[in-house]
Amino acid sequence: MANMRVVVVESDKHGNINYKDLAEKSARYKDELAAIMVTYPSTHGVFESSIRDVCDKVHEHGGQVYLDGANMNAQVGLCRPGDYGSDVSHLNLHKTFCIPHGGGGPGIGPIGVKRHLAPFLPGHPVIPVDGRHDGAVAGAPWGSASILPITWAYIRMMGHKGLKKASQMAILNANYMARRLEGAYRIVYKGTWDEQGLVAHEFILDFKPFKKTAGIEVVDVAKRLMDYGFHSPTMSWPVHDCLMIEPTESEDKGEMDRLVDALLSIREEIAMIERGEMDRLKNPLKMAPHTLAKVVSNDWDLPYSREMAAFPKPWCHHKTWPTVGRVDDQYGDRNLVCTCPPIEDYQ
Repeated sequence: MANMRVVVVESDKHGNINYKDLAEKSARYKDELAAIMVTYPSTHGVFESSIRDVCDKVHEHGGQVYLDGANMNAQVGLCRPGDYGSDVSHLNLHKTFCIPHGGGGPGIGPIGVKRHLAPFLPGHPVIPVDGRHDGAVAGAPWGSASILPITWAYIRMMGHKGLKKASQMAILNANYMARRLEGAYRIVYKGTWDEQGLVAHEFILDFKPFKKTAGIEVVDVAKRLMDYGFHSPTMSWPVHDCLMIEPTESEDKGEMDRLVDALLSIREEIAMIERGEMDRLKNPLKMAPHTLAKVVSNDWDLPYSREMAAFPKPWCHHKTWPTVGRVDDQYGDRNLVCTCPPIEDYQ
């Protein structure tokens, strides 16, 4: 874009930006450095302990700092991006201000800039920006405007104290779940901002070891969660073979406990495979998800019970059933099938 190229900055073992690597690359590209993009708290689920130093170093070499506001629900009422060095910050309303965390977030939200960048903002022929009518980048100046009344009402009802409490609860919920799962699974990053080893608003579970010990991959766990009545959390992003879990402030303790209990139960199923008590190929994870049609079929040739397949926990009797069994995801991604009518039908 604009003849620019991306230079990747390393992360350290705690999930923070590697400040030494950033300083070296900032100096190396000082004559070309345009900007850095950071997410705070990061997608690794940590509060960057050196965020001010990172911003200062980029500014020192003439660059600007763009802060991704996707994780604003861990900042509202607690901190302000401009205070630690951000020059540009966007707030896409996903998670934050009562908007669901689905589909990457709806196309709506403000972009805030510091005063020195205001003259460079795009304008709009109908809704002028800073007096400018030219340079529009979108035909809809308010984006998905129908979403805004939800956010407005939420902010009005919550007030300053309520919004701050929501941010605190988002962080608390993530740490509650992480502490319950720690030991059964490895938490990939914890950052260095807190001596107690706390995470931020989300955390990453590592499933890589199970591929060697039991032949189980993260996709098997994601499919198995469907048998427990859950859609899988974010898979293999931002770290491969991992699940990223962010409960936000909205989930109640009962729902969080059910997800944790499901993951702990799945860990025990993996342990049964590791101990040789279940087959490495025909087991509840490799064969998941199990549909209602499969469970009630007369043709049940699997070496485990129907109950283990479909009702591993008591609450599963009231779950939403998966309607399709295991599909080959990679094949589907690489072999697209157009379901559109032939072009002749449009003539």
